[in-house]
Amino acid sequence: MTISARGLLDGLLDPGSFVSWDRPPLAIGASDAYGTELRAAERRAGTDESVLTGEGLLRGRRVAVIACEFGFLAGSIGVAAAERIVAAVERATELGLPLLASPASGGTRMQEGTIAFVQMVKVAGAVAAHKAAGYPYLVYLRHPTMGGVFASWGSLGHITFAEPGALIGFLGPRVYEALYGRKFPDGVQTAENLYRSGVVDGVVSITVFRRIVHRVLNVVDSESVALDSAESLGAQSVSPLSAWESVLASRRPDRPGIRALLRRATDRVPLSGTGQGESDRTVVHALARLRGQPCVIFGHDRSGRDGENTMGPAALREARRSMHLAAELRLPLVLVIDTAGAALSREAEERGLAPEIARCLADLVTLDTPTISVLLGQGSGGGALALLPADRVLAATNGWLAPLPPEGASAIVHRDIAHAPNLATAQRISATDLLADGIVDRIVAEHPDAADEPTDFAHRMVAAIATELADLTRRPLPELRANRQARYRRLGLPATE
Repeated sequence: MTISARGLLDGLLDPGSFVSWDRPPLAIGASDAYGTELRAAERRAGTDESVLTGEGLLRGRRVAVIACEFGFLAGSIGVAAAERIVAAVERATELGLPLLASPASGGTRMQEGTIAFVQMVKVAGAVAAHKAAGYPYLVYLRHPTMGGVFASWGSLGHITFAEPGALIGFLGPRVYEALYGRKFPDGVQTAENLYRSGVVDGVVSITVFRRIVHRVLNVVDSESVALDSAESLGAQSVSPLSAWESVLASRRPDRPGIRALLRRATDRVPLSGTGQGESDRTVVHALARLRGQPCVIFGHDRSGRDGENTMGPAALREARRSMHLAAELRLPLVLVIDTAGAALSREAEERGLAPEIARCLADLVTLDTPTISVLLGQGSGGGALALLPADRVLAATNGWLAPLPPEGASAIVHRDIAHAPNLATAQRISATDLLADGIVDRIVAEHPDAADEPTDFAHRMVAAIATELADLTRRPLPELRANRQARYRRLGLPATE
């Protein structure tokens, strides 16, 4: 059963807080038959159009809301409904309000034809302008969301969640059967399948979505908290280790990874997939606060790695989603490097692994938001390099960065893997060498190995990241961009007087 627009508003907003922004629907040249349909739809649905718009409070925070009413001509969008949506989006932008959109629609209103079809262009344009102004746009897809609605404002959210069991797709199953004479495959156009495929971030009830929105806004709307100098942990002296010893330590299966850092975060909102039909379980991304510092965090997940199942092109497209999300929401970006290397497979080659590495590098060097890269463990190959460029680069004592695993380098140079320890030293891959060479800015100590003190190490690393975030967010963006580009322009050149 489809949740009504008023049911959505009642479940999402604080009781009694909704204030409508709606004016009478725009008059259109409707035929007598269509006019009769509109009047009948109004009586059945109890609304004057297929969308309700307005503002309300969510846990005391002011938000704008757009909600489809499926009971009004299957929630279809014609000229009057589109004009109401655009007016609400523009008003939310003028007021600087986060915007929550909840479609439940069959798509374009067929009774109005092509002129209704092209309304999706102006709706998408208004949403894009709202996001470009730096305001959150959060989407909750209800049953059903189809056609042009899903292909426009239903798919533009900074985050997108869906109602359990919801039918969500582009081409309606009834249309498919009429056009092709066979049924559309079962189970494809479901919220759960789209989550598994990386199209939506999760499948949750309205009650849970309300909590998620609260956490998102806690991150996005929160000020960066001033940190006491005592928080600047991780500057302790670092015991010298050989590069090969660091490589071995980084490979311990019990070494803390990105999830250990996220467990120390607050207001975590896990995200999933690219939003474009891909998902890679070897990476993790989320909105979070680290010791009061809001950020988008993305990185390699050692717990999602299994043998040759290493990061592929989809993981890098997820990384680029996080980069763009951070820039749009005006949040700092934290990147966590901990990978045995990118996938070596036919599929990875054919789906554009190398071009995605290149795009990550280009995006990061020019990104319009503060950035921190954390060399948490293994830093092997292009999969590690893709997350490296940043305003600040931190490394754990046993973090390392190399073009290939030392065994791979040894196979190239010596045609065996026995020389791996020597090559690890010769290639200057250790954290201390990276610091000396200007690739890393700061080493966060392990005493003596993060796997032996996972909780204390995670606290130290989170504190170090938070300290750097607090410093970077005080700096003007043009200064950060210029310094970042100059940093990588100078890398490897001899020092000048």
